[in-house]
Amino acid sequence: MDEFSKDGRKLRPRRKPGATAERVSYGERKPDGERRSFGEHRSYGEHRSYGEHKPRFEGEHRPYGEHKPRFEGEHKSRFEGERKAYGPRKSYGENRPYGEKPYGDRKPRFGAKPRKYVQFDKRSDEGIRAMIDRRPQLDRHAEEKGGSFPVKEEMRLNRFIANSGVCSRREADTLIQAGCVTVNGEVVTELGTKVNAVNDDIRFNGERLKGEAKVYIVMNKPKGYVTTASDPHADKTVMDLIKGCPARVFPVGRLDKATTGVLMFTNDGEIAERLTHPSYDKKKIYQVILNKELSVEDRERILSGVELPDGVEAADELEFIDEGDHRKLGIEIHSGKNRIVRRLFEALGYDVRALDRVYFAGLTKKGLKKGEWRYLTEGEANILKMGAYV
Repeated sequence: MDEFSKDGRKLRPRRKPGATAERVSYGERKPDGERRSFGEHRSYGEHRSYGEHKPRFEGEHRPYGEHKPRFEGEHKSRFEGERKAYGPRKSYGENRPYGEKPYGDRKPRFGAKPRKYVQFDKRSDEGIRAMIDRRPQLDRHAEEKGGSFPVKEEMRLNRFIANSGVCSRREADTLIQAGCVTVNGEVVTELGTKVNAVNDDIRFNGERLKGEAKVYIVMNKPKGYVTTASDPHADKTVMDLIKGCPARVFPVGRLDKATTGVLMFTNDGEIAERLTHPSYDKKKIYQVILNKELSVEDRERILSGVELPDGVEAADELEFIDEGDHRKLGIEIHSGKNRIVRRLFEALGYDVRALDRVYFAGLTKKGLKKGEWRYLTEGEANILKMGAYV
């Protein structure tokens, strides 16, 4: 009689004491002690040794490389009609060109749209020169005055020590109070003492200090150079172009990698601050080429002010320097914010194709080719120190 559990499941019948379980085999069982070999087991079909299997597909088996091609001769395409067999492939030079080739013999990258070559021509140079001539120029006025401006010789003692390369001004105050500095043989401990940089005998721990000679350089920066004193990640910096200068100078302000034009170098920190600090409002003139002509409405917006993420910025002057091409402009601006000219036009949907700074605080690139530089004359340096140019 079948037995059931409390939850209604049928239970397996119990085995009688001393009885052995009956073992069910899938084939004829060999006597005890004798084992059946692997090949004698019953299989699910005819047993074959490795390599004797039939191929998956009927027919003659072709070795690798001799398969029948997918298409023979001309074949039909997915669309109606017959498709001709593939012929020799055309080279790039046989295709229809994209107009003028700005790349020369070099082929552009596949899929890249050729960019129309832009440059500043003679007419635009004449237009931008008219803007520059309305501003005071350092080299022109230095020649007119003969470089007769006086050099500022009197200065604070801590500034003279800092200019000599001993330490900073704050550290110089500590040295003065400690009695380590003498002026004309007398120990000076009072802060704010003024000295004559040319005539006075100033010593630190018995060694006479000589003020570091100030150097002022103007360069016509070429494209592709990063404006920085040192950058391990930059391939080329502007410092690579002035390796012939023995003085340790640094660039005043910044021009981005794609911008060219007037760039100044000096080791005079005071002059550098006066030329770059926003409170001094130093004028800068740029020559610009846009990807499309500037509308009259957008020109008025740039002159009145454009809302940027860091505030409202406006140009001081904005002129068309080529009457036949309103993509070419001259813009005067005093803001020293990073990439300010590019950001002004980009905010209105324009792309700046070329940007060249032609005027900076009285400095121009007159007589300088791309990558060339020169020292300012004594007269130019004196005018620059006097702050005659805004």
